[in-house]
Amino acid sequence: MSPRLFYRTLAIAEAITWTGLIGAMILKYGFDAGGLPVLIAGSIHGLVFLTYAFTAVLVGVNQRWSIPLIVLGVATAIVPYATVPFDIWADRTGRLNGPWRRELSDDPRDKHWIDRTMRWFLNHPAALIGIFVVGIAGIMTVLLIVGPPGGWK
Repeated sequence: MSPRLFYRTLAIAEAITWTGLIGAMILKYGFDAGGLPVLIAGSIHGLVFLTYAFTAVLVGVNQRWSIPLIVLGVATAIVPYATVPFDIWADRTGRLNGPWRRELSDDPRDKHWIDRTMRWFLNHPAALIGIFVVGIAGIMTVLLIVGPPGGWK
């Protein structure tokens, strides 16, 4: 899977889960459906949100985006549906073009520790997936312990 397809898939999935969360909030507050729909949709959205954030960082580093651009890419997940226009813009401006950078090139930036680390993980996909899963699971666990915004009612 190319960086472009990986990123675009998560950007669209993040927007879709916003729809689920908004729909669940309409059910809860507009139709007095209780908190279960928001709990389910919110948990799914949270999982996809974190996965998108990890993906935006990984793809951003691979594509050599600037740090402010990576931060903006992650921040678009906070605003409902903003990942889609950012994705379209990134694609149209060529920021999603190119393969995964698995090999050392002549580019002096490839000698930086973050690029070496990224190449190692890209060449060891099981480790990369493990880091993704452990990182997302750890953050989700902490967030579930802390509870939803506004607390449990």
